[in-house]
Amino acid sequence: MDAEEEASASMAEEDEEEEDAGSVALGPQVPLKDHLQLLKEGEDDSLRRWKEQLLGDVDTTKLGESAEPEVTVLNLTILAPGRPDLLLPIPFTNDSSRAFTLKDGSPYSFRFSFTVANNIVSGLKYSHTVWKAGVRVENQKVMLGTFGPRQELYTYDAEEDTTPSGIFARGSYSAKLKFVDDDGKVYLDMRYGFEIRKDWGGVV
Repeated sequence: MDAEEEASASMAEEDEEEEDAGSVALGPQVPLKDHLQLLKEGEDDSLRRWKEQLLGDVDTTKLGESAEPEVTVLNLTILAPGRPDLLLPIPFTNDSSRAFTLKDGSPYSFRFSFTVANNIVSGLKYSHTVWKAGVRVENQKVMLGTFGPRQELYTYDAEEDTTPSGIFARGSYSAKLKFVDDDGKVYLDMRYGFEIRKDWGGVV
């Protein structure tokens, strides 16, 4: 990343910090085991339905004593019509300065897979910021929701988008991907690069 891109990234991070500073402070967390016990003592039909919807068939006997949820973002899959899915483990194991290539003027979408352990994660969201030649060209923020702990993977499919087209759209891009919850806990803060070319490419 060159000096201009670093400056742009720094400005974006300052914007994020200002937004985080204005967020509402939530009460202290308690281990999920304790929370479920409190619910059980005063449980009614609405609380029972809430537990079933959020926790499903999670084995509460295997829950740990930690009050902190743990979210692990496992991979990013790039989906494009007529092309094989491109699965990229997180953190990227290849050259992070050019993790993948997209074709200009083509539809694509992202799919994230992640796990949740220990406790309920509230207000999980991600931000995706992209720069080209030091200029920020995208600053996307998406709320994913609230998730209970379970062994099975969660997946999220982002809306389909189209890469910009034309000679000026082609070239190298830098990006930052960040996952955070309502408490401001950061689960992933990753920088990487990609390219837009005239033709499709793959992992370098």
